[in-house]
Parts: sequence; C-alpha cells; structure tokens
Amino acid sequence: MIRTTLCLVLAALTTATAVAAQTRPAAPADSLDLVIAGGRIVDGTGRPGFLGEVGIRGGWIVRVGPAGSLRRVPARQRVNATGQVISPGFVDVHSHTVDAILGAERRWNEGVVRQGVTTVLGGPDGGYAPEMMHRVIRSLAAQGAGTNVALYVGHNGVRRAVMANAQRAPTPDELERMKALVKEGMELGAVGLSSGLMYEPGMFSTTDEVVELAKVVAPYRGGYDSHVRDPVKRFLWSDQECIEIGERAGVAPKIGHEKAVGLENAGKIWDVIAMVNAARARGLDAVTDQYPYDGAATSNLDNIVVLPKDLRGQSAFDLKAALRDPAVRARFKEASENGVDGGFAWLKATGYTSMRITTSPEQPALVGKYLSELATERRLDPFDLLAELLLGATKPIGITLGAIKEADVRALMVQPWNMIASDGGYVDAKTSTMGHPRSTGTFPRVLGHYVREVKLLTLEEAVRKMTSLPADWSGLRDRGRIQEGQAADIAIFDPRTVADRSTWSEPSLMSVGVRDVLVGGEFVLRGGEMTGRSPGRYLRARR
Repeated sequence: MIRTTLCLVLAALTTATAVAAQTRPAAPADSLDLVIAGGRIVDGTGRPGFLGEVGIRGGWIVRVGPAGSLRRVPARQRVNATGQVISPGFVDVHSHTVDAILGAERRWNEGVVRQGVTTVLGGPDGGYAPEMMHRVIRSLAAQGAGTNVALYVGHNGVRRAVMANAQRAPTPDELERMKALVKEGMELGAVGLSSGLMYEPGMFSTTDEVVELAKVVAPYRGGYDSHVRDPVKRFLWSDQECIEIGERAGVAPKIGHEKAVGLENAGKIWDVIAMVNAARARGLDAVTDQYPYDGAATSNLDNIVVLPKDLRGQSAFDLKAALRDPAVRARFKEASENGVDGGFAWLKATGYTSMRITTSPEQPALVGKYLSELATERRLDPFDLLAELLLGATKPIGITLGAIKEADVRALMVQPWNMIASDGGYVDAKTSTMGHPRSTGTFPRVLGHYVREVKLLTLEEAVRKMTSLPADWSGLRDRGRIQEGQAADIAIFDPRTVADRSTWSEPSLMSVGVRDVLVGGEFVLRGGEMTGRSPGRYLRARR
C-alpha cells in the first residue's frame, strides 16, 4: 500500500511538473526574453516562407511578424538569423533514443539535437508498458533532457507484463489486465498505442487482440502506430492489417517506418499509397512515417546467424569453426531461417532477397549486392553463401536487413500524409557506433539531399512533414508551428549547407548546417555548439 501510494504521489508530481512546463504566458508581450530576427520563417504549415521575426517570452512564442516589426520591442536578447531559416523544431515520431537519455551523461541527446529535433516520441514498436513510462517521466522531471519526450504505450510491453512470452491468445482475464495497462498509459498522457507485431511477443497476437487494446485508446483520441507484422513476405497484407486495426478500433493508424523491403516488393509502394488514400477517402486519418534511406536496420553479417539453444553462452565459442562442420551448419541454417521454437530471427523476418551488403572492407565489389543475388551468381544455397562469406572474411561485413529501391523511397516521400521520422538510436560526439546513418542524418538529409539537391520537395513541404504533420497526429497541438501561442521549440538552419554526413561505413558522423536549436525558449545548440542545458520535458498528448 505504501509503495502504491508513493507511486501515485510521484506520478501526480511529475504530471504537475510537465503541465507547469507547458503553461502559456497570460497576456500578449510588450517586452520579450528573446527576438529572432533577419531570417526566413518557414512556419511548419506548408505556406510559403517569409522574412520575419519571432518574439519569445516565458518559453512560448508570443509575437510573429514581418521583418522589422519587433525592432522597437524591448528584449533581453536578440539573435541575428540573416541567411538562415527559422523553423519549428522537428518532431521525430519514431525514436529509440529515450532509454539512453535517462542517463545523466547522455541526457542532451546530441545526435538528435544537431539535426534540429526538439521532440522525440519514445516507445515505438510496442516497447513501453506503463512501468517504463513512469520511469521516463520521473527522470525528465528530475534532470530534463536536450529534447522534449512524448511516449507511446506499447502492446509488446503490456503483453509481456501480463503474459510474458506466451505463444497463445490471452484469456479474458489477461486481456482485461492488458486493457487496464493501456488505459494507465493513456492516463499518463501517451500519444497512443504502438505495436511491434514482427517481434516477440507481439508476433504471437491476433488482429482481434490488438483491436481490443486499440479500442482503449479511442476515448482519448489517441493514435495507433505499428511496426507491421510481416513487412516482407506479407507486405501488403501487413499494412492492410494496420489500417484495419485503426478502422475497427476507431483510431487513426500510422504505418511506422514504411518501406517496400526486398526485391519481391519493389514497386509495391504504389499499392500502399492507393491503400492509404482509400482509407483516407473513407474518413480514416491513416498516415505513414519514413526515414530517407534505401535500407532499413543494419547489422554485421555474423549477427544474423542464430545459434541453437544448446550452443548459446559458451565462453569460447568459435562461429567459423562451427560453420565448417556441415552438421552444425545445418542446425544454424534451421535456427536462422525459422527461429528457435517459433521465435524471431532476421532471416525468417526479411530473408536473403532483402539483405544487401553495405560495407565490405576486404571485397568492396560486394557492396550493393543482395545475398540472394550472390547466391544465384555463385550457384550456392543462400545460407551456404552466407557461411562462405563469413569464412572468407577477417573484417566485418556490414549489411542492411531491409533493402529498399530508391524509386520507392521517393514515391512515398512526396505523399502529403507521409511524415519524416528517424527510427534512430542514440549517438553523441563521444561515441562511435556501427549503426544506421539515420540516427544522425535523417532530417538534414531530407533538407539537403531531397530538397536542395534533388528538388523532390519544397522546403516548406519538407518542414511541414517534420513539424505540424507529426505534431498534430500525435496530439502535441502546441508544437510544430512558428505561431503565437506555440511553444518556443525552434530550429535555425542554413538552407545552403544543411546536410547529413553519416554513411553506411561511418554512421556516427554528425550532421551540419543546423546552427541553433531552442527547446522551450532555451538554447540547447548555439552557434553549432551544445550548450549543456537540458530544458526538455515530458509532453502529454492534448487532443
């Protein structure tokens, strides 16, 4: 009882803190904390940009006007943004940085801030049960962060809390307990329910189960975000399941990190586009998000080999020696292609036709090749091809686990209901990771490559896809626009130089061209340097 009471008190205090941090100024400003002048305002709505000035007081935008309009208004500080774009801070609706920034030494979220991001949505792919949400809220109340954080309550999290990894449907009592956890998450201010139906334990659920949990979200006007169930072998069916869940539950569905993965799905993104447009024509606010790369998650080739249970955890295990034994190789093939006891495995989920080599220091000619293509060329069974590549290499071979055709990336990017999101993890200047370039490059890549170089999108439309579109879908109504009454979450960047630098071989390189980033009116990036401030707070959805 004491523990329960303490948790309730802590939740109330952290909620009160989050609400207090979002309180708007009581009256129009006749004096300001900060004026940003001289830049081109791209306000996040998609309207043409204009030369203008922004006045900030108490962490909120209180004045927006044409160039020179705030010249005579008293202000404690003025920032010259000549030659720069003044934009709303970007809202990343699919981020895996939240776990990391709970640590005090990582709370600034540098790799994200340097992209112009001011709010991240944590707990995608079904990850967070309310217990984790409470932990995040407490941490942000105590130490803040470099970015704001909003959260999904996750199907995998609540299922695991109630049923562990059971490979069956829930009993009526278990379903009610899961519903109660989803409701708790929504009461904590979650933007909606997320699912990761490709992963354990979500992969063991039925559509009906997820519908019942999504119905809990409907009274809160939350959304449903899904890592769909089988994005390669049942690509279109899986996307349709996401839309069906939203439609049956009465909530807005979002297909997370949408992409047409694998050689067999090339061109099928147009079927998804038609599917989403049809749902929207029926009145359903169906949307997608996307990262601007032609490959999904990354790995080293040896990491996709799944070991049978009896071989795991051996201190001196030698993978290459084991692969030379035909009998052991056959066991690896079975576990890797089918999972252990029906569980998750990357080759089972995506397969050889989806895996493309991204780095190969010793055989650079392999880069760009799909494993299925190499197996055909060499007349080998695909798993034997994988084994032979590993046996012949002394340095890691990097792959993307879900290759995408560039034409399909572009076809989706221009859809008006498609938003930009990273699916990225935590990176800072002190760490090096062989992860995905999206973690440090997503938003500047769109602005630099697809806007400035390719001219696939206008600057205004790209910014809308990063700001008001994701903010509105998420119920973060006081974010995403340069408008009076909105939070002073702002990115200032040079449209001539903003660019990603990260690559498949050097995925941790920081982006360039974002000069200043403000969160709640405080600089977290100033003149291209991190300030060490952590004004980011927990944001509750407000629909």
